[in-house]
Amino acid sequence: MTAAPEAGWAAGLGDSLRAPGPGVRGAPTKARSSRRPHRPRTGGVASTQTPPSAPDRAEAIMEQCACVERELDKVLHKFLTYGQHCEQSLEELLHYVGQLRAELASAALQGTPLSATLSLVMSQCCRKIKDTVQKLASDHKDIHSSVSRVGKAIDRNFDSEICGVVSDAVWDSREKQQQILQMAIVEHLYQQGMLSVAEELCQESTLNVDLDFKQPFLELNRILEALHEQDLGPALEWAVSHRQRLLELNSSLEFKLHRLYFIRLLAGGPEKQLEALSYARHFQPFARLHQREIQVMMGSLVYLRLGLEKSPYCHLLDNSHWAEICETFTRDACSLLGLSVESPLSVSFASGCVALPVLMNIKAVIEQRQCTGVWSHKDELPIEIELGMKCWYHSVFACPILRQQTSDSNPPIKLLCGHVISRDALNKLINGGKLKCPYCPMEQNPADGKRIIF
Repeated sequence: MTAAPEAGWAAGLGDSLRAPGPGVRGAPTKARSSRRPHRPRTGGVASTQTPPSAPDRAEAIMEQCACVERELDKVLHKFLTYGQHCEQSLEELLHYVGQLRAELASAALQGTPLSATLSLVMSQCCRKIKDTVQKLASDHKDIHSSVSRVGKAIDRNFDSEICGVVSDAVWDSREKQQQILQMAIVEHLYQQGMLSVAEELCQESTLNVDLDFKQPFLELNRILEALHEQDLGPALEWAVSHRQRLLELNSSLEFKLHRLYFIRLLAGGPEKQLEALSYARHFQPFARLHQREIQVMMGSLVYLRLGLEKSPYCHLLDNSHWAEICETFTRDACSLLGLSVESPLSVSFASGCVALPVLMNIKAVIEQRQCTGVWSHKDELPIEIELGMKCWYHSVFACPILRQQTSDSNPPIKLLCGHVISRDALNKLINGGKLKCPYCPMEQNPADGKRIIF
């Protein structure tokens, strides 16, 4: 990370876009006020103009996508219409040719010479085949203009070259980039349950994926497929085997699975009443935390002979419980296994859609102001980009002195007076073995500073 860019660059950039400063804004920074939700951000530059908010940028991007989608819908409609017309024309032609062939075969069997009428019919048939083929080819050629309009819509609404937004020197080698991208795509495919596609990509790209990496995805997808088939067995087996770790996460997954299994028994009618009562013993470990829900389920047994569908407990038979259990299992299993619920590739793509317009804007400013070397670090953007609440994952602290995010190698340090700065800033402020707080007159020993972990 680097310190804030020089004043000349800040003034120039301020004419074109606003770049909020990093970290804790304002004057003295206390430890108690340093914690805030994380948002992907950068060392910043001050300016005066307010850029479009993230929702506004997202709305503009969605409108651009909608323009392309409308053109694409027109092409798809033409393809569908053409396909139906082509199929109908060919079927009529085949039927006509089949009838003519039958007449010719009949004449050949009788040994009679070809009559003038059949010769005329054959000529008409050849002409009809030729006209049909020409008509289909002409209709197909008309689709080309619609396809080209899709390309023009893409060029009109999106920048045709986004690779030049950053210098190649910012990233790793091209081979490393390709490997990282392929790995992200494979992980996304595994997470979405497209296992065969992921395996095919690994083979074609010669990407070596460790079995330990694939195993959690394979297991989760196997269980989710069973849940979609309303088979609770694999999920219950998994939850029981991970019971202790799930309890540490305050997860109610195992109870919800037992609850859904009990509801399935209730749906079986009076014939399943004894089995349901016997299965209710599984609720005993959860009685303290889920007493009310257990009481509701046991109360439903009273209406079992009359029909649960017309009872006050009919909500228990709602199919939404299956969608809910799939979401709960995915969330808790991913948390337990250290996996993200959302695909990292999907999150990165969505964030890029918001960030790219801003980065393209700043690229134009950099070229216009001829400010070389402003953006040359891999872990930092030249401005802060607001991605919205969905991308707030954890807390960060940015040093108010050096205006850069702290990290493991440069952690936040709390001084005796309560103000917090980065370790690099602390080292720069040491003078004669003493440290004077940059925000208050208190002089102290640098060794008295304590590292803070948010």
